[in-house]
Amino acid sequence: MSAAVINSSFVDALALPRIVWLRPNLIGLSFPLMKLLPARYIVRKAIEDGELHPGGLIAETTSGTFGLGLAMVARLAGHPLFLVSDPAIDAPLRRRLQDLGATVHIVEKTGASGGYQGARLKVLEEVLARNPGSFCPRQYTNPHNPGSYAPVAEQLSQAAGAIDCLVGSVGSGGSVCGISSYLRLLFPELMAIGVDTHRSVIFGQSDAGSGRLLRGLGNSLMPRNVDHTTFDLVHWVGAAQAFRATRELHREHAVFAGPTSGAAYLVAEWWAREHPDQLTAVIFPDEGYRYQDTVYDDAWLEAQGARLEALPAQPVEWDRPHDGDAPWSFYRWRRRTFAEVMQKPASPELVPA
Repeated sequence: MSAAVINSSFVDALALPRIVWLRPNLIGLSFPLMKLLPARYIVRKAIEDGELHPGGLIAETTSGTFGLGLAMVARLAGHPLFLVSDPAIDAPLRRRLQDLGATVHIVEKTGASGGYQGARLKVLEEVLARNPGSFCPRQYTNPHNPGSYAPVAEQLSQAAGAIDCLVGSVGSGGSVCGISSYLRLLFPELMAIGVDTHRSVIFGQSDAGSGRLLRGLGNSLMPRNVDHTTFDLVHWVGAAQAFRATRELHREHAVFAGPTSGAAYLVAEWWAREHPDQLTAVIFPDEGYRYQDTVYDDAWLEAQGARLEALPAQPVEWDRPHDGDAPWSFYRWRRRTFAEVMQKPASPELVPA
C-alpha cells in the first residue's frame, strides 16, 4: 500500500490539533493523539526513501501513544508491527494495540543502565537483527520526529498570529523542539518552556529511586532529538500536581486530556497569569480516555498518595538543575546546551542512533 493511502485515511483526520482558546492570552493545542503526527510522517518518509518495503516489519520501543500512532499507520499501510514495552503500559492501550494487529512484547526487568528503557532497546535490537529489512522509526533519534510538526506551527500561526510563548512536556524531544523551531522562523523571540518531571535525566536529574508515577514525559535515557538550546525555561512537575491540574483543565475548560497535558497546563496557566500582555500556546498531547480509571478516579489517586486538594500558587525557582522532589520547580535554562548548563560533558547514556 502506498504512502498516498496513508495520507487519505482516518489517520489524516486525527493528525492535527484543535485550537482551543482557554483565555484571551492562552491557547491550547488539543490533540486527539499527538504522536500520530510523527508516526505518520516517519513511516511515509521511510516508504518514499525505500527504507520500508511493502509488507515489511516495523519494530519500535514504546510504552505510550507513539505505539498507538504506529499501530494505526501500520495497519492501514499493511505492515506488521512489533512493539517492545514494559509493565508501565496500561491495559486498555495494550488491548487496543493488539486489536490493531500489533505484537506487544513486555520487558519484565530493568537493564543494567537506563532502567526499562535500556532493557527495551536491547530487545528491540535483537528483533531487528532477526528480521533483515525491517524498519525502526526510532522516535528518540529520528529527525523526522521534530520535522513532522511543521503543519502544527503553520496552523497555530494562521489561527492566532504572533505567538510569544510555547509550553509543552518533553519526552522524545519531538513536539516542543519541532514546533518551536518552525515558529521561530516567524517569531525569533518566541519563549519556549519545557515541562519535565522528577527522576528524568533530560534536564539533569538522576533516574535513581522509585519509578516515575507521571508517565508520558521525561526519560531514563537522553533522547538525541532533545535540542536543549530550544529551551528558555525548564519546569519539573510532580505527579500529584500534574494529576490535579489535569482535573482542573477538565473542570474549568471541558478539555478532557491526559496527565502530560495537565503538567503543561499548570505551567502555561501560571505563565499566562504572570504575562497578561503575551500570547501563550500550550500543547495537550492526548485525550483522557486512557486515564478514566486512574487520574480521573479519586480512589486511585488516594491509593497512590497523589490526591491534592489544591495546586501550588507558583513554582519554586532553582539556581541549578538537581535531584529533588520540590512539587513544582523551574530553572532558567537560557537556550544553552546540556554541557553548558551542567558544566560537564553530556551524558553518555544516550538513546542509540
